[in-house]
Amino acid sequence: MKQHILLAEDDFDYASILKQYLEFSGFKVTWAKDGKEALKFFSDTKPDICVLDVMMPQMDGFTLAENIIDNYPETPFLFLTAKSMKEDKIKGLRLGADDYVVKPFEVEELILRIQNILKRSQKPVTGNTPEALVFSIGTYVFDGDNYTLSHEKIIHRVTEKDAHLIRFLYANKNKLVKREDILKEIWGNDDFFSGRSMDVFISRLRKYFSEDPNISIPSVRGLGFKFNSKDE
Repeated sequence: MKQHILLAEDDFDYASILKQYLEFSGFKVTWAKDGKEALKFFSDTKPDICVLDVMMPQMDGFTLAENIIDNYPETPFLFLTAKSMKEDKIKGLRLGADDYVVKPFEVEELILRIQNILKRSQKPVTGNTPEALVFSIGTYVFDGDNYTLSHEKIIHRVTEKDAHLIRFLYANKNKLVKREDILKEIWGNDDFFSGRSMDVFISRLRKYFSEDPNISIPSVRGLGFKFNSKDE
C-alpha cells in the first residue's frame, strides 16, 4: 500500500510540481490549497505524513499543525517555508515538527527527508525501553497508546516523538545518555536541525515533569542528559 502524504500548499504551480514528483516517487498525495481545506482532508483521509506550507490563506501552517497535534499527535509533519527566519524555525520545532525545509529546495531532498521521517516513525524504540503501553513514572502515568502523560488532574497530550523520547530516557533513567545516542535513536541523524529539535523537546519534557520534585532532566555539558527519577 502506498504511503499517503497530505500536501498543504497554496501556490498552485508549486503544488502541482511537488504532487507530480511525490506521486512519481511512489506516494499517494492529497493536495489542499489552504490550511482550512487541509484540516478537512486530514480528518477524512488520515494521512501517514503531512507536508505543510507555513504561509497559507484561511489557516497558516502552524495553526494547522496545532489542530492536527491536538487530535492525532502520532502523525509526523514537516514545514515548507519561503522564509529563513530563526523565529519561524524555533516555532516549528516547539510544535514538534519532524523537519523544516526552506524554499527553494531540490524535490529529491524533500523526498529523502519524508522517507527518513516515515522510517523513523515506524521504527520501534529499541533497548531496554519499557514495553508496557501504560506505566508509571514517579507520580505520573504515561499512556503510550493514547499519547498522554497524566499527573493528578493534569493531562498532557504528547506527540509521537515526545512518546519515543520519554520511553528511551526512562529506559535509561538515572544514567548519562549521550546526545549522539538520543539523536541516533529518536531522530535518526545528528545534524544541526536534529540537535536543535532535541533541545526543544527536552525543554518541553522538563515542563511536563515539573510537578514531581523527584524527577529531573539535567544537562551534562557537552555530553548529554540524565533522566533522574526516584520512583523505585
